[in-house]
Amino acid sequence: SSHEHKLNFKKSKEVCLSYIQDAMLQKQWKRAAEFLTFYIESLEKDFSTEYMGPSEMIWRIGTEILCHHSHSSMKEFNSFIEQMKTLGVKRYLKVCLEHAFHLLCNGLIDEAYQNLSLAESWRFGEQTAIQDKEMKLIQAYRGLLDYYSWSKQKTILLEHGHDGFEDLSVEQEMHSCFRKAAVNLKEIIKIPGVWDLFVRCYVDLLEFYGDHNEAHQVLNEYAHNSKFPANPNAHVYLYQFLKRHGESKKSLISALKILHDIVPSHELMIDFNTMLQKSKKRKKRRLGLEVIFAALDYAGWKENVKAWSCLARQVKQIVISEKHLDWIKQEWNSRKDWWPAFHFSRYLAKRNWQENGSLSYEKALVAGILLGKDCKYFKYVSHQGCKAQVKRFRILKKFVNKHNPVYLRISG
Repeated sequence: SSHEHKLNFKKSKEVCLSYIQDAMLQKQWKRAAEFLTFYIESLEKDFSTEYMGPSEMIWRIGTEILCHHSHSSMKEFNSFIEQMKTLGVKRYLKVCLEHAFHLLCNGLIDEAYQNLSLAESWRFGEQTAIQDKEMKLIQAYRGLLDYYSWSKQKTILLEHGHDGFEDLSVEQEMHSCFRKAAVNLKEIIKIPGVWDLFVRCYVDLLEFYGDHNEAHQVLNEYAHNSKFPANPNAHVYLYQFLKRHGESKKSLISALKILHDIVPSHELMIDFNTMLQKSKKRKKRRLGLEVIFAALDYAGWKENVKAWSCLARQVKQIVISEKHLDWIKQEWNSRKDWWPAFHFSRYLAKRNWQENGSLSYEKALVAGILLGKDCKYFKYVSHQGCKAQVKRFRILKKFVNKHNPVYLRISG
């Protein structure tokens, strides 16, 4: 019957698609290509309408296969993509963008630029307005390639100095690329989103031409506009810009404070802690201790010598002065149940001693203060250090033994 025929056809089509997926997962690209051919042939008899049309499925699967197939060539890929562009008006700009990415990945920068330029001139009735965001992306990536050309011209100019007319032509080309890049990059970063690469390139252009106020405003907007998604990199770029231009420590600390709230394990927390420790304000020094403790909560920091050195130095200062021991106690209370196994086991003491003497020294000092002179980590490292007749380990052992009462006060 007609109904039974349709059911069998639908089932065979689904089975064919599952075979394609299985072949792709196993990286059997030749097998996947063969099944895709059968799938395309079967679609010629399929009159059903689905949310994800056949052309999109063929585009995505076919692109993936051609990118990995051992016998695939750029000519075949370009031919396939051009056919995909004609199959779906609604996806035209997306296909163009992916085509440009593929060309860029294969080093065909001029071809990618030409492809984006053609896409930018595309018009198709109401679809042009509907695909406004895709069009802005097309323009933005073209701006990125204009920035690339500008950067190349800048390098030539800086390396070869002034050579009369030749130099003038390079400079004119460079300014032309600047204008085209700036217009498109400026437009895309107005739209709420994550535009890290575009922002960095645009700021680079502005800084080169001395427009620091505009660059600062762009980075400030990118970092603090509530319409944009929370983005740690936005605060990193702002901090780096402020640091490059010698802004006040207050501004630098403000930028890193927000970064700390978002990503307490960020590598810039070392810089943040250092600045806070140098402050004369007690509140900031207290925050510095919180920052370095929080960073060391993460596995990626376990063997970071700088981080342990920062913590050891501040803890030692507090212990010697006997002021603000409550700061250490507050931080330690939430960690005393898991830090000993996480950081201060005998196994880690042995490994740290064998691999990095400086790390084991800093950690042993912290362990001795937080867990006392009977701590496994401290006992092993101090014993090995004294055995090796390293003077600073003898001094370390005396220091921890002398201030063991501090451990009792911290442990409560």
